[in-house]
Amino acid sequence: MLVLDQLTKSYGGRTVLARLSHTFKAGEFVAIMGESGVGKSTLLNLIAGLDTPDSGQVIVDGAPMAALDDDAATLLRRTRMGFIFQAFHVLPHLTLRQNVALPLLLNRRDAGRADEMLAAVGLGGRGADFPRQLSGGELQRVAIARALVHRPALLLADEPTGNLDPETAEGILHLLRQETRESGAGAIMVTHSHAAAAMADQVLLLTRSGLKLA
Repeated sequence: MLVLDQLTKSYGGRTVLARLSHTFKAGEFVAIMGESGVGKSTLLNLIAGLDTPDSGQVIVDGAPMAALDDDAATLLRRTRMGFIFQAFHVLPHLTLRQNVALPLLLNRRDAGRADEMLAAVGLGGRGADFPRQLSGGELQRVAIARALVHRPALLLADEPTGNLDPETAEGILHLLRQETRESGAGAIMVTHSHAAAAMADQVLLLTRSGLKLA
């Protein structure tokens, strides 16, 4: 499903990732752990095509991301991927329901599942609220609902439980596990939480020398 081939990325003269290679199997839930600054979020951005490597390539379903033009890359992200950002990126001028429904509308699909996903993350009945009315943890749950709503083939999650209390985090992790299993999706989750990582099929450690089993 996903192949990383000799990925290298530097910022301001500092190499973050160096000749990183790994193959992720279809339908596998993988947690990636590692020290701060080692390049975990950078890796997710490269996989999603939100950033470009200095060398090497990301291959999704046999297609190199670098071979796609902007429109094709955007279409791939819209239809095949779901991304949970650390910074949420919830749109402030849209209601919660509109935020969650956005991937469905962009893919010209019925928006009814937006209410179902809001309920699944504990925000049922709040679809008409706006992001300014929510706490940080609630905004994170909106971002999670939005990433899952269109049943993506690949879920990329950057610290999805970072703003949640332990009880809520456990429920969200079970939701991620359930949704990906039911749809046969792959998932790559960056986390500092050992409890979150325990939900994964496989835990990898990202170091300066690459990815290895934790």
